[in-house]
Amino acid sequence: MAALLEIEGLRTVFDTDDGEAAAVDGISLSVEQGETVGIVGESGCGKSVTALSILRLVQSPPGRIAAGAIKFGGRDLLALDERGLRRVRGNEIAMIFQEPMTSLNPVFSVGWQIAEAVRLHKDVSRREAWQEAVRMLELVEIPDPAIRAKDYPHQLSGGMRQRVMIAMALSCDPKLLIADEPTTALDVTIESQILDLLSGLQDKFGMAMMLITHDLGVVASRAARIIVMYAGRIVEQGPVAAVFGDPAHPYTRGLLASQPSFGTAGGRLKAIAGVVPRLTELPSGCRFRNRCDVARSDCATTDPRLTGYRPDHQAACVLVGEGS
Repeated sequence: MAALLEIEGLRTVFDTDDGEAAAVDGISLSVEQGETVGIVGESGCGKSVTALSILRLVQSPPGRIAAGAIKFGGRDLLALDERGLRRVRGNEIAMIFQEPMTSLNPVFSVGWQIAEAVRLHKDVSRREAWQEAVRMLELVEIPDPAIRAKDYPHQLSGGMRQRVMIAMALSCDPKLLIADEPTTALDVTIESQILDLLSGLQDKFGMAMMLITHDLGVVASRAARIIVMYAGRIVEQGPVAAVFGDPAHPYTRGLLASQPSFGTAGGRLKAIAGVVPRLTELPSGCRFRNRCDVARSDCATTDPRLTGYRPDHQAACVLVGEGS
């Protein structure tokens, strides 16, 4: 059976004053029905651009999808016209963005905004759409949903606004939910509540989820598979337990060592040296070599591609297969 989402050779570029920058550079991945896949990496690695590319929301100009295929349920999303794409956005694939205050319209009540999303994809009356909006607010555990539906975004807390975004995203029963840093700027208690809510709703609706985050702890507890990105490329992917238990790529090992929950002996954390290279000034060979503590001479001449490390576990490093 084909995967729900299949991406092959996706390349998304931006035109800059310094030349063309490939924010996503030839990546391939898949998401199965009902599966949770975590995508991790430092800021600027291409996580969010990948998500925006799936829904063809990359601003053009300066950005554009230059190559590749994005298939959802067997359909090539890159071949759809705008009308066909609108049927997919929000209806079959929904997305929760990083900051609710920039995603919600401040001049309309939250209930009105959810109801409009319902009416856009379902043949219902205004009254029925409003009732569905209230039901969705109740589903995401907002107290007094009929009253809160009349509130404006600024009248709600950060956690409440995120719940509204989840209610809007799920209002049309999507098959795939893309959650881009869904707990950014929330405190730990609220973060846990939001993640528990997402997991419960995922089970209830049977949808797949692409969880984009910088928090490896979130991926460890919520995802089945992990995809590690660096400078527009996938450098490692596989089952969460396999990747966390035996990381194959030096970058993945560096990320794990820099996390408090995966600290090195003695409780000391180890930072990854240097910074992510500019996409218009990438080093030759391996993109991570200037920051890698095990780099060798052939890392400057070899551009590694994903190679089998363990069953269903791949990494893009010249050391894979050499007992690294």
